[in-house]
Amino acid sequence: MKKLIALALTCSMVMSLAGCAAMPVTAPKPAASAESAPADEQSAEGEGTEAVDDALVSAAKEEGELIVYGSCEEDYLAAACEHFEELYGIKVQYQRLSTGEVQSKIEEENGNPSGDVWFGGTTDPYNVATAEGLLEPYEAKNASHLIGDMYRDKDGCWYGIYKGILGFMVNRDELERMGLEAPKDWEDLLDEKYKGLIWLSNYNTAGTAKLVINTMIQKYGHDEGIKYLVDLDKNIEVYTKSGSGPSKNVGTGECVIGIGFLHDGITQIEDNGYGNIELIIPSSGTSFEIGATAIFKGAKHPNAAKLWIEYALSPECVELAAQNGSYQFLVLDNAAQPSVAADFGLDPDNVMEYDFEDAKENTTTYVEEVMEALGSAADDRFQTE
Repeated sequence: MKKLIALALTCSMVMSLAGCAAMPVTAPKPAASAESAPADEQSAEGEGTEAVDDALVSAAKEEGELIVYGSCEEDYLAAACEHFEELYGIKVQYQRLSTGEVQSKIEEENGNPSGDVWFGGTTDPYNVATAEGLLEPYEAKNASHLIGDMYRDKDGCWYGIYKGILGFMVNRDELERMGLEAPKDWEDLLDEKYKGLIWLSNYNTAGTAKLVINTMIQKYGHDEGIKYLVDLDKNIEVYTKSGSGPSKNVGTGECVIGIGFLHDGITQIEDNGYGNIELIIPSSGTSFEIGATAIFKGAKHPNAAKLWIEYALSPECVELAAQNGSYQFLVLDNAAQPSVAADFGLDPDNVMEYDFEDAKENTTTYVEEVMEALGSAADDRFQTE
């Protein structure tokens, strides 16, 4: 059952992940107050977008169209695009693509993009596109509501809209049937007892998988990180095209252990009724994504694109996430957090320090190195459709 009660997050963990025990979470805690208003009732109509210049709105309306490539989940993407169209009368076309697919697409188009803006998906591919000069800098007024400088590119090439925690989702019923305990940490995933039970996303197509690469390299060091991923490959059954792919197959038992963002697991529990899913935060530490939005350099509708960025950085837009099955933490100080993420014991601050600059400079190289190290053995398991 969807929970739309918006509460200010009051849960924070005392110990960092580097020293705490693994946290399996099987059921949400009771909401702190039944009287708290839902997110869509806490924000006044148009709150967060009032800073937008009338001149920008007029110029965007004259262009009359916007093309969005979205790497968040389809329901949230559709809701955000439809509401933008309702607010401004600008026709929106949108397509859901993984972050890796969008990155590849704009690299091929090389400054002559078929889309105007990118919405959602982890920032590693955004940072690669920024380094390649494929995103348009824009100083957004609503960026003043970001909760920290880490949630934006310093030149305004992308802005954060949400934050998600990387971890494991397991099917408790299947593990019990097999007589296996759930993995508690990254090293546990290498145990041969989990051979053929683990799903991860495709390093070439999914920003989630790129984050896994960077996390392992930052956690273990370059050579040991790549070795870890080669060893992990021996236990992986499927590499899905999209980062949320593993989560969508855990509840059915087709995937027994999925690596991905824990808010995707919450969606399966809350919206699809899979009470057999357990969420696990790796005990020795994990990383996080910043979901972002950006303008493509050479966008055909530049004013509508700028208006989109202002809209994306407003409660008007980001609070639609929890109303449409996406339970990430929000990174705007004037937006109501989805209480369900805290109810499941997730803490947006309880993560390892992530080196975004290293990821920006080296993600493409790291992906190539991992794929070379894996060789042809993994080719038939990498899904691209």
